[in-house]
Amino acid sequence: MKKIKLIWDFTGKDHLEIAKHHEIHLSEFIKREKLMESIAGIEVVSETHTIAHIIVLENDMIPVRDALRPVRGEWVE
Repeated sequence: MKKIKLIWDFTGKDHLEIAKHHEIHLSEFIKREKLMESIAGIEVVSETHTIAHIIVLENDMIPVRDALRPVRGEWVE
């Protein structure tokens, strides 16, 4: 089954702290919705840019996207 990474971008002075906080909420969403094959995380892109993401199965993507409204998404290989 294909997986999709749904992404939120955070930039500016407090980008890392904000992304870490968002990751907590994404992890809580995974538990609440029982998305057993999903995972939340963060990635530091640069000194002023961090992304928070949730990786979901393709057939879970639409309800998760509609509930969380990510900025963008990409296929995970």
